[in-house]
Amino acid sequence: IIHMLKTLITDEQVPWEDLGDGIQRKIMAYNETMMLVKVQFLAGAVGALHQHPHTQASYVSQGVFDITIDGQTQRLRAGDVYFVPADLIHGAVCIEAGELIDVFTPMRADLL
Repeated sequence: IIHMLKTLITDEQVPWEDLGDGIQRKIMAYNETMMLVKVQFLAGAVGALHQHPHTQASYVSQGVFDITIDGQTQRLRAGDVYFVPADLIHGAVCIEAGELIDVFTPMRADLL
């Protein structure tokens, strides 16, 4: 069983993990069925096209991104959301520095 015992998490409690190339993330909370991750991007940073068996819902909390899902690209800004069904190829290009809040179900053990 993979789980995180904390139920109330402050931003300052979780350190940033540098992924390189202008991207960093914080795994904020998770259990076996769900995971919430904050990902910050510098302008020009690219979240390469990829796919995974997890369903993903993402909220653009800051910035501007070109989001591609299954070959279709759209520009999204703070306040917008995108939804990625399992196994669809998707990625992000950061146009103006910003942050995505990603929710995965089930949780992504590969990120731990």
